[in-house]
Amino acid sequence: MSNCLCLACDRLNPITTEFCTQCGSKLQIQDRYRALKAIGQGGFGKTFLAQDEGKPSQPRCVIKQFLYDDPATLREAQRLFEQEAVRLDDLGKHNQIPELLAHCEQEGRQYLVQEFIDGENLLQELNRAGRFSEAKIKDLLLDLLPVLQFIHTGQVIHRYIKPENIIRRRSDGKLVLVDFGAAKMASKTALAKTGTLIGTFEYMAPEQERGNAIFASDIYALGVTCIYLLTNCEPKYLFSDHEDKWVWQDFLNGDIVSANFKITLDKMLEKALIKRYQAVYEILQEIHPRHKNQKTQTSSKNIPHAQFVNTPNQNKQLQHQILESNFEYITARAVDDDNNLVGWLTLGLITKTRVETVVKKNKNSYIREDLGNGVTMDFMWIPAGKFWMGNDHEVTLNGFWMGRHTVTQGQWQALMKNNFWRRLTGNNPSQFKGANLPVERVSWNHATEFCKVLSQKINKPARLPTEAEWEYACSAGTRTLFSFGNAISTDIANYKGTSPYNQLPKGKYRERTVDAESFYPNQWGLYQMHGNVWEWCLDEWHHSFDTKPLRIKQNGNEPWGNSIYGRAYRVLKGGSWGNSDIQCSSKNRIGKKGTEVESLVYREEKELFSEAKIVRDIESHGFRVVIQPN
Repeated sequence: MSNCLCLACDRLNPITTEFCTQCGSKLQIQDRYRALKAIGQGGFGKTFLAQDEGKPSQPRCVIKQFLYDDPATLREAQRLFEQEAVRLDDLGKHNQIPELLAHCEQEGRQYLVQEFIDGENLLQELNRAGRFSEAKIKDLLLDLLPVLQFIHTGQVIHRYIKPENIIRRRSDGKLVLVDFGAAKMASKTALAKTGTLIGTFEYMAPEQERGNAIFASDIYALGVTCIYLLTNCEPKYLFSDHEDKWVWQDFLNGDIVSANFKITLDKMLEKALIKRYQAVYEILQEIHPRHKNQKTQTSSKNIPHAQFVNTPNQNKQLQHQILESNFEYITARAVDDDNNLVGWLTLGLITKTRVETVVKKNKNSYIREDLGNGVTMDFMWIPAGKFWMGNDHEVTLNGFWMGRHTVTQGQWQALMKNNFWRRLTGNNPSQFKGANLPVERVSWNHATEFCKVLSQKINKPARLPTEAEWEYACSAGTRTLFSFGNAISTDIANYKGTSPYNQLPKGKYRERTVDAESFYPNQWGLYQMHGNVWEWCLDEWHHSFDTKPLRIKQNGNEPWGNSIYGRAYRVLKGGSWGNSDIQCSSKNRIGKKGTEVESLVYREEKELFSEAKIVRDIESHGFRVVIQPN
């Protein structure tokens, strides 16, 4: 049935009807979105389940109708409703934020149309399945904190985090953050000035109660959400007015929560800002396993099968056990595109022959190739799609496998130690030595030869990524300067933090490379696409895309120019440890001769009240590898 959108009517009409049979109101928004039934009302509007009749599949969507009748604050309420559209549009696309489909006015009423998230919110899950365990809360944080970091990087404060606004998507179990109607503008809202607070009182940080929400206010609200889910007690019972502190640990009913995790939650809940976490990455550093501990133990032995064990919603701990002296039963973390734990994989019995391990969970997957002597190389699956390359043209790509991180010195030495290129580069050409550091000071010719040797080793076509593949994989579905938003910090990337873009706070300048799996990966599981080392691409360098052939625009998997050894200029992407943040953005590009192993940049640097001096920067050149599927 087609639900009439008229406030005074609300009639259900036949699905094919264009106008309401009772009041004559138009039944479609923008001649495309049709309301099927009302599913909620509150705040500033009424919500309808709807369908998008502009697409052949007529997918479900949500229509939000502005509905507010207090004349004293009508104008500001209307502005908040419009703000939800603005905030969602400004943020760009994120897999765990509902996509804005339309924002319009029709017949004197305002509407938002958003992506429909099929699933249940965490309050419904709590009521159905009972209190969450510590492991489940940690999984929640690992899943949701990168989303919060994404919106904070976009200079948005949600201000309305609570279990009802976190939906577990039915299709993949991912958590989706909804309801951006209260998202903070640049200054206090007039509603706050008139005494109407934005948010839900029980989840409000003290500064938000005073109308001064900041990023740490969202962290506070998420902390309240966590203790509610841990105890299954409403927040109002978990705070002692008499003691003026949270007493949530008194409501655990014997459930065990580790001492360290209690400290983490208490720090999220600190009333004093100076004692509370100020940024999302600080929490991730507390609860995220060290990278060396999250790697699956590898071996040149065979792992014959992989079976997904669905445990995130169950309080199970898989035990490692020795079955026989020559066999070991092993498990590995199953991670999704954001490197969040979504389950455990039973990988089977380790035997003594070489084989690659393929681990898949829905569309998310990686392959692990054995390079010999215990050295492996992981490749993440990059799904097919389209994106705007630079700000110039749309490119279509087929799916492909891309190296989880840049080629390390350990991987380089495993393959190139007996290669004739060793006479030219030495056993390890890198300036900064370390098996897990990226190999650098390699030319485009060196990188291409490595891919040739790798192809022979694994019997698969390995090569450098095209420029389109690199930029597409780096962006990971976002439309922002960086895969994490429109700004980065030296806590999530290795670059020259002393020269920040757009008056952002200064950060560290490490003056060297760091391990290839440092920091956190982007949404498609790729590490350090921003900074650390410049990465060679297959394409020849062109100053602009004006002369780019239409064939290559339509097929981003094809390089622009030849891929033969030589002195031709080639594309480098991603920036390095010696570059500013803006030089490490997804779309930035430079061209260097294919024979160059590094770029020496001489520039004049003048400090206040001192003479100018010449500074020498080194832009390290490295690379990562792509495998084209058969």
